[in-house]
Amino acid sequence: MDWVNAIVQGVLLGGLYALFAAGLSLIFGVMRLVNIAHGDFIVLSAYLGLTVVTSTGMHPLLALIIVVPTMAAIGYFLQRGILNQTLGDDILPPLLVTFGLSVILQNLFLAGYSADPQKMDAGALETASVSVAGLSLGILPLLTFGIAIVVIASLQYMFFCTSLGRAFRAVSDNQDIAQLMGLNKRHMFGLAMGIALGVTAIAGILLGIRTSFDPTAGSARLIFGFEAVIIGGLGNLWGTLAGGIILGVAQTIGAKIDPGWQLLSGHIAFLIVLAIRPQGLFPRVSG
Repeated sequence: MDWVNAIVQGVLLGGLYALFAAGLSLIFGVMRLVNIAHGDFIVLSAYLGLTVVTSTGMHPLLALIIVVPTMAAIGYFLQRGILNQTLGDDILPPLLVTFGLSVILQNLFLAGYSADPQKMDAGALETASVSVAGLSLGILPLLTFGIAIVVIASLQYMFFCTSLGRAFRAVSDNQDIAQLMGLNKRHMFGLAMGIALGVTAIAGILLGIRTSFDPTAGSARLIFGFEAVIIGGLGNLWGTLAGGIILGVAQTIGAKIDPGWQLLSGHIAFLIVLAIRPQGLFPRVSG
């Protein structure tokens, strides 16, 4: 049962990693943009949530009502004002600009919140659990996994079953033809980044409830997100969930063998998948 418990806990942890990665997968799928500052935006969401919680006294999950639209607006105007100017055939400009954003955000966190680790208090939710088939499952990990499924299913539905999703796919497939058909690619890219950072806000709040965070915590979250995206397949949203689960299970099994192997096991699983299937387990298919 100990091993079964480790696997189940890894699956639930994979839901959080999938939320880290969903925004990355979306913006890569739409505009082929690799956002080096993605992890820092997750931490920014956590800090915004902390500010809302401490200033209003509301529950961290209710803070999503404020943090999600705030992050979505930041994403839209960031894309329209800065990142759209870097897009083109050369992948280096967006990498450099987002790296610069990462450095700026980390220094702003240090100036505004200090280097001390912070955490949001969610009360009984943090320790509540249910017993299922002899396993004790935390309510928070179960809630996180359920939210991950709902978020990814919603993004999948939006991408393939709505007019907005068709517009995203059109500008992704051929920007010039999409422009001729009347689509403003700059606006569409702004919407994509806004949605991506809205998802990032959910991940940041859940991160802030689950564990402590500090100004430099974004780097590790960026790595987890990239690994989940690449394991699942670039641009494939359901593959991102599968990648997060594989990463989470590898980490919990590694921790079961030896606590010092937790992170190493996840990286080894990532390297194995990359060696066997460089395009990921479920590469994106157009449709």
